[in-house]
Amino acid sequence: MYQPKLSKLGSQEWQKQKQKVRKSLEIVAKDLVELYAKRQLGQGFKFSKDTVWQKEFEEKFPYTETEGQLQAIEEIKRDMESEKPMDRILCGDVGYGKTEVAMRAAFKAVMDSKQVAVLVPTTILAQQHYMTFSARMKDFPVTIEVLSRLKSERSKRK
Repeated sequence: MYQPKLSKLGSQEWQKQKQKVRKSLEIVAKDLVELYAKRQLGQGFKFSKDTVWQKEFEEKFPYTETEGQLQAIEEIKRDMESEKPMDRILCGDVGYGKTEVAMRAAFKAVMDSKQVAVLVPTTILAQQHYMTFSARMKDFPVTIEVLSRLKSERSKRK
């Protein structure tokens, strides 16, 4: 991919760089279209319908779900229960329940004997999610672990 250099706005060099970036973006866009076309032809894992434990897990949520949460949960479950590979990103401001949506999807995956990894950008958030997931899933036969730079090498190998 083209890495542009700093140049004066409106200069000949600026115009050349804009053109190179446009071409680079066209290549990326073409590659993405090809990737998504291939993914549409592929077959993903089709998760089972909700289990009794899934319903029990969801009923233990101590708050009232927002309309956005309920919609996201429904759409994600529909994606997971489809044979198509899932492509979804969940975005929202802090405090709007993304973690609960993620936990329900993770729990659904675990109910079908799948492992789940939740990737987060900071060690603090990793620890917070570890505590939240552990607390929410304590009544179920689910093993929760955290892996971060703060864990010793020995505990990482267990």
